[in-house]
Amino acid sequence: MLNLEKVLAQVKSWSKEVGKIQLKKMNSDIEINIKGDEIDLVTEVDELSEKLLIEKIKDSYPEHSILSEESGVDRKESDYLWVIDPIDGTTNYASGFFAFCISIALQFKGETVLGLVYVPTLNYMYTAIKGEGAFLNDNKIKVGNAKCLRESVLATGFPYDRASDPDNNVDNFNKIVTKLRGIRRTGSAAFDLCNVAAGVFDGYWEGKLNLWDIGAGLLIIKEAGGKVMFDEKEKGITVIVGNKDIVDILNQELKLID
Repeated sequence: MLNLEKVLAQVKSWSKEVGKIQLKKMNSDIEINIKGDEIDLVTEVDELSEKLLIEKIKDSYPEHSILSEESGVDRKESDYLWVIDPIDGTTNYASGFFAFCISIALQFKGETVLGLVYVPTLNYMYTAIKGEGAFLNDNKIKVGNAKCLRESVLATGFPYDRASDPDNNVDNFNKIVTKLRGIRRTGSAAFDLCNVAAGVFDGYWEGKLNLWDIGAGLLIIKEAGGKVMFDEKEKGITVIVGNKDIVDILNQELKLID
């Protein structure tokens, strides 16, 4: 087994380096493309950031497999798999909005053992190693203690194909929004997960997610004392996270996961 403390120190350094590039290029004349027929953006900075992160991993761990948003999977004969999203919240980044982040997770034999989410605009570094707790800038964090929806501020998101597929979370949003203290939509799943881990939000649900969106954040939630419900469907992954009470109530209300 790798020395995960050493690996985490490397990953922190990599994310800081890539984050500086993202901030430098933010609000400049960057090239923006659309993936497929839907409103799913990718920028040249996504591609550059991913290229740099993959180079870092391959230089240090050439035998490891890598799953990334833009490049797909590079499968090796290894027990280790890196799961990376160079910019989670590309639409925010392309619009000059602060809520985007770098998400990096490391799996060992199919289990996530290390997670990092870095928000360059805020210099927020969320980290977790399995069994060692969750941290924001090296300060320990934990999920909130809300007991009911009326006490809760929740977060959610909507898929990029929301205009063409009625399975777009709008019905769930409408069903629950009036029962809450508040609801937020940051546009970054990884950032939402970390806000739950830090007790800023009390819970989060969303569907049609990919592993690179949530790989790091789910470990951070668990290590912050949170509960995760996870269901991999044909159209993507559905998650509900928060403290145990809020997750159970949310699933009772929305009936997202059997």
